[in-house]
Amino acid sequence: MAKIKVPELAESITEGTVARWIKKPGDIVTKGEYIVELETDKVNIEISSDYDGILDNVKFQEGDTVKVGETIAIIKDEGTSPKTELKENKKEENETVEDNEEEAKGPTINNNQNDPEKSLIESKRIIASPAARKLAREKGIDLKNISPIDPLGRLRVHDLSKDPSTKELQPTQEFMNNKKQTMYNEQEKPVEKIKMTRRRQTIANKLVEVQRTAAMLTTFNEIDMTNVINLRRRRKDQFHEEYEVKLGYMSFFTKAAVASLKKMPLLNAEIREEEIILKKYYDIGIAVSANEGLVVPVVRDADRKNFAEIEKDIFDLAEKARQNKLALKDLQGGTFTITNGGIFGSLLSTPILNVPQVAILGMHSIQLRPVAVDAEKMENHPMMYVALSYDHRIVDGKEAVTFLKHIKNLIEDPESLLFEV
Repeated sequence: MAKIKVPELAESITEGTVARWIKKPGDIVTKGEYIVELETDKVNIEISSDYDGILDNVKFQEGDTVKVGETIAIIKDEGTSPKTELKENKKEENETVEDNEEEAKGPTINNNQNDPEKSLIESKRIIASPAARKLAREKGIDLKNISPIDPLGRLRVHDLSKDPSTKELQPTQEFMNNKKQTMYNEQEKPVEKIKMTRRRQTIANKLVEVQRTAAMLTTFNEIDMTNVINLRRRRKDQFHEEYEVKLGYMSFFTKAAVASLKKMPLLNAEIREEEIILKKYYDIGIAVSANEGLVVPVVRDADRKNFAEIEKDIFDLAEKARQNKLALKDLQGGTFTITNGGIFGSLLSTPILNVPQVAILGMHSIQLRPVAVDAEKMENHPMMYVALSYDHRIVDGKEAVTFLKHIKNLIEDPESLLFEV
């Protein structure tokens, strides 16, 4: 028998949530094979087994919170005898009961019997794991109607989920009474309660923290995108053929942001207690929308990369985010963030800081708008509103406005980015 424990995740992460069990109780597991996926504050991590055997005892269900170092499952040898299994099950049940006083009222095995296996099978009392009893209460299932797979008669969670007869089971009277009470409390209006994922909880907490701790202010400008659009139209096929990646707007804004940060270094800083840490490197976070919420992977050393390298990094990071394959190192250490709400149709917004950073640039939809060419002539040009949110504790309005104006000048004259160092 071997214990599967939650490994060290990262310096700042001490717990996670069971996202899904890749292996189910009773499945054969080989060394190095993934058995469970954990959701942390930033990324999902798959935990593999260091042992060969059978996944025997899953101590936590999907959605449960687990801490680093905590035992979450047991791997038993394939040759484990029923008697040994009985002893291990009893020990595991006792350990769980100690952690949950409510479950301490559950049935126990009479150790005074000469034959504990026979005693367990023949006993009329229902022997079920605490997790199985909890699930039965939530689903309103009568455990008397469930047939256990365990030859010793012990009910487990997978018995409730795999038994096809559970679809036809009638909820217990207690469950129906509770349900009526819930309906009454909700004034008989249809609602759906959805538990927040760990990542969504982290996002919510950080956003509230920013509003509470930072003196956030936003300044706006608008950019004529005509020259960038024309340049992309002329070069996109050649660019894609040579570098095997599309030439997007994000690389232009990343290069422009780096050039502007060099002129306004306070926007590439952070506050640590009573000190300002000016960062002499440019790791630019690119906000990406994933299924579980917004994530901000980082393009490292953006000042040392050309357009193609930036576009490749952004494409690779976005693919990782969509496939839930981002590693912690992909998300840590950004110095400045760019977010593009325009891909969803946003015309204007005030982006929220990605702490501990002190500034974030927001891009928006490109729309044709009338522009005064001179005192007498108007033309329709493709225009984009841009927003810069900043921490007013260390960045003054002058620096913020100058930064955004420099972004505007560089994008409206994209060839000038070639001369920025």
